[in-house]
Amino acid sequence: MSESNGLHVVVLAGGISHERDVSLRSGRRVADALTAAGHRVTLRDPDAGLLPYLAAERPDVVFPALHGSSGEDGSLLDLLAALGVATVGSSGQAARRAWSKPVASSLLAEAGVAVPESIVLSHEAFRELGASSVLRVVREKLDGELVVKPASGGSAQGVTIVETTDELPRAMVEAFTYADVAVVERRVVGTEIAVTVIDAGDGPTTLPAVEIEPTTGIYGFQARYNAGETTFYTPSRLGEAELAAVTEAAVVAHRTLGLRDLSRIDFIVDASGTPWFLEANVLPGLTETSLVPLAIEASGSDAASIYGQLVRTAHARSVSGSVASADSDSGSDSSES
Repeated sequence: MSESNGLHVVVLAGGISHERDVSLRSGRRVADALTAAGHRVTLRDPDAGLLPYLAAERPDVVFPALHGSSGEDGSLLDLLAALGVATVGSSGQAARRAWSKPVASSLLAEAGVAVPESIVLSHEAFRELGASSVLRVVREKLDGELVVKPASGGSAQGVTIVETTDELPRAMVEAFTYADVAVVERRVVGTEIAVTVIDAGDGPTTLPAVEIEPTTGIYGFQARYNAGETTFYTPSRLGEAELAAVTEAAVVAHRTLGLRDLSRIDFIVDASGTPWFLEANVLPGLTETSLVPLAIEASGSDAASIYGQLVRTAHARSVSGSVASADSDSGSDSSES
């Protein structure tokens, strides 16, 4: 499908994070979809020439398809806001809340969403207090199987399932490879579910939940981006009550973290039907094997329609913001005259 009055959209992809290759794949697919929707698309890497280019070119909308710290830690989003460029997605402040898994988990626990019990460890504390002493305390507090993961980052990089105590030290080293803070949490066994939330200005709505069943039993990096490594069920095979609970929890997460436009919220639904929050993604993967495109397809829509809608929403938000600012300035001038 195509739209009249197409906008100039700059799609950002690449970056220097561990997820650069995934981002490039996401960016190409977003660019193709927006081109099909009738927009004029420029695909750019977030390099040293990006900000001068945006300041000079003044595109109608920027659509970040960046993963990892390149786009999800909020830094670039703050700069785009400072430039006054309309941007698809969450604000820098909201992105920082989601980017930090401990912060997001704490906020959602306060909002009543189930969150796995965990201990958060900085690399500095781990070294200063002694690895053996720290891990002894961890094991006394958290028994059974554990999940060790970086406190920030995506694509399951640096994530390890720990089944026995002697696996824990190596898991910590792996997590600290990707971040200075690691999370050790009690493993919740159940069905892994991803819920895409779309908010085009009328409030958050959810697309069909995607159920994830990796062939190895672990949804790691390879299972996420290599075709055939994972079976996806859209819609999920969960019962009605379980689906209602997990979609409601996704909307609560989206709202609690202050997210905007598009997010993907990941859960484990246990045998009792309780959805346990894993993480929130403000710039989720949009590759050919990613979960958001699967949810879009299951909804009966297509990427061109959904991404085009998000672009229009971001552009309208920017225009209305400019109008509001102009009205405010005008009011101020008249009161001084």
